[in-house]
Amino acid sequence: MAAGAAVSAAAWVLSGWWLVLLPVGWAVTLHGMRNLRMMIYHQCSHRNMYRRRTVDRALGHLISSVLVIQNFERYSREHVADHHAAHHMTLRDPTVQAFLISLGLAPGMSREEMWRRVLGRIFSPLFHLQFAVARARSFWQASAGAEKATATVLYGALTGVTAVTGTWPAFLVVWCVPLVPLFQVSNTLRLCVKHTFPAKGTEVRRGREYFAGLTNAIFIGEAAPTGRGAVAWCRWTARMLLVHAPARYLVLTGDTVVHDYHHRYPSSREWHDYLFARQRDLESGHRGWPGYEQVWGLVPAINRVFDSIAAADPEEYDAARIASVSKRELFAAFDD
Repeated sequence: MAAGAAVSAAAWVLSGWWLVLLPVGWAVTLHGMRNLRMMIYHQCSHRNMYRRRTVDRALGHLISSVLVIQNFERYSREHVADHHAAHHMTLRDPTVQAFLISLGLAPGMSREEMWRRVLGRIFSPLFHLQFAVARARSFWQASAGAEKATATVLYGALTGVTAVTGTWPAFLVVWCVPLVPLFQVSNTLRLCVKHTFPAKGTEVRRGREYFAGLTNAIFIGEAAPTGRGAVAWCRWTARMLLVHAPARYLVLTGDTVVHDYHHRYPSSREWHDYLFARQRDLESGHRGWPGYEQVWGLVPAINRVFDSIAAADPEEYDAARIASVSKRELFAAFDD
């Protein structure tokens, strides 16, 4: 994050043609933010980062204060109790709530309509405003004193300095652009690949076979055009650089590409090495679990989730039945 902010700040100060480096700075900053949120913060909630409750909790408080996301205590409680237990992919699961309420997706809806709704929200200023306000409320409500104090000191100092020096534009461009709209776009796309919905008529809702079927890996890339001409190789190279690399760097950061391994072994000490731990588990016979599944590419992974929503039971996944989520904090469900 520091490196990305430094690049953006230098580009802003030098101005002119140097402004072409702004997207580079934003990308590096966003990558750091998403790794903090999706990997470090996540493992802290499982008390699995350093496996010391006090240290993991303190780090979780610091991250929530810096990124202004759902306060650590609430996130830890809801994530472990609702997302890693019997309520996984039910109306009590924050992931399901985010799909049905915040994104407005529903069983029976076509894939094309789901894409229109998601893209419409991603490019909607109102969506981002509501998302940002919900993040702030979700952070502040019931947050620990340490979280409130850290956020107050940090952002109080930043706003004070920018006010005195008259550098509001630089602060907004360098820090707030990746923190708010870009972070939220990444968050939304990541949400759309996390878990598939159980098919209508699924009777067995427990056991390893069921839970493993709700999550798959996402391999970023596509097969090289072996033996084909230069045009095919140029197309493949362009797609690897312009489609797959940004998807990996900006959306599916850290261990998110093998989230299926995490749901099989949520307390694994190999969280920092999930990609290879998953492969070792696959090669050793996956120890009593069903076989692993994977999808190649971000868009096909999103299509797979959308298709599962379309085929889900409309009565079971009726958004009107969700009564426990405050409308003021609908977007807090994205922080799963």
